[in-house]
Amino acid sequence: MTEEVAVLGAGMHPWGKWGRNFAEYGAAAARAALTDAGLEWRDIGAIIGADTVRGGYPGYVAGATFAKALGWQGARVASVYAACASGAHAVDAARAQILAGLADVVLVVGADAAPKGFFRPAGGDRPDDPDWLRFRILGATNPVYFGLYARRRMALHGDTPDDFAQVKVKNSAMGALNPFARYRSRVTAEEVAGSAVVADPLRLLDICATSDGGAAVVLSSMEFARGHGRPEPVRIRAVSTVTPRYPNAVLDLPEIATDSAVAVDPPEETFRRSIARTAYEEAGTGPEDLSLAEVYDLSTALELQWYEDLGLCGEGEGVKLLRDGATALGGRVPVNVSGGLASFGEAVPAQAIAQVCELVRQLRGEAGDRQVVGARVGITANQGLFGHGSAVIAVR
Repeated sequence: MTEEVAVLGAGMHPWGKWGRNFAEYGAAAARAALTDAGLEWRDIGAIIGADTVRGGYPGYVAGATFAKALGWQGARVASVYAACASGAHAVDAARAQILAGLADVVLVVGADAAPKGFFRPAGGDRPDDPDWLRFRILGATNPVYFGLYARRRMALHGDTPDDFAQVKVKNSAMGALNPFARYRSRVTAEEVAGSAVVADPLRLLDICATSDGGAAVVLSSMEFARGHGRPEPVRIRAVSTVTPRYPNAVLDLPEIATDSAVAVDPPEETFRRSIARTAYEEAGTGPEDLSLAEVYDLSTALELQWYEDLGLCGEGEGVKLLRDGATALGGRVPVNVSGGLASFGEAVPAQAIAQVCELVRQLRGEAGDRQVVGARVGITANQGLFGHGSAVIAVR
């Protein structure tokens, strides 16, 4: 089992469309995390920034950008980019520094100021980038991918558009209770069905928005935590950042086929399932031990897929889990009690850190009306483009 690191503080800047520089959101989240930890910025030995490709050059050196915004104090600095998994990879880099003895306490920050509409590749023509190629050659924006995934579930497992809508209903009810969420109103299945079609069968309310926001956590060695009055802090027990395994050659969101599907048998497990398995193995735990999960619900249909990929149920049984209420607050394994992307929208480098923030609040028993009673073990999960895995397991 990997050595644990403590989470001393968690902080966020509310999600929305604020029209300001990403560094402002990150600095505000960082200050909130420091306050939660009972520490000052000068106490931090290292800062890891999760990069944004939409913030110009400062976004590519996010660690230094946030350090400057907080005030130069000599901390070690690093910047990490892993697309949607950037925040979790930044957490992993911070953990590595702590376990290597390079720093006792590390601040991890991610923030974004997102454009309106769907995300498009940044940085001009990039013919070696499959993300750019699918936009340029196929016209396949992210919602098109989400729609293909939903169609696949409908064909293989009999999922229906109403099932997808019920994911939104569940998550919006939680987002209505979360002060950091962008959308804080309940949504009905009828409202989902009445919203505009974006990528059949998905409608506007099935797909997450793009948002501004920031999140931060303060991590430390267990020795530092105990020496600062935190004998039983929330602890990170595992971080999975694995890449796909051949012949699983699809590096993008839907695993509809592989580049080598004609020549070889399909892989025994999908990329996302390997992300979860690696996290469970490192933590010495399994899906049966989970109190809650925070997953990357880019679309309502994708959340159902995560149920299966995390081992909460068997293949094709995600809808049954949803219909039985198992993933709602009070159910066997509540999923996205933060409200998920359905309520926040996507602020790419911040979101995986925000997922950890939710686990921290839940495991401390500080989530108010969203509290999962007796929460002891939580997992986060998302996937970055180009083969970036991401899962974090935290325990109390």
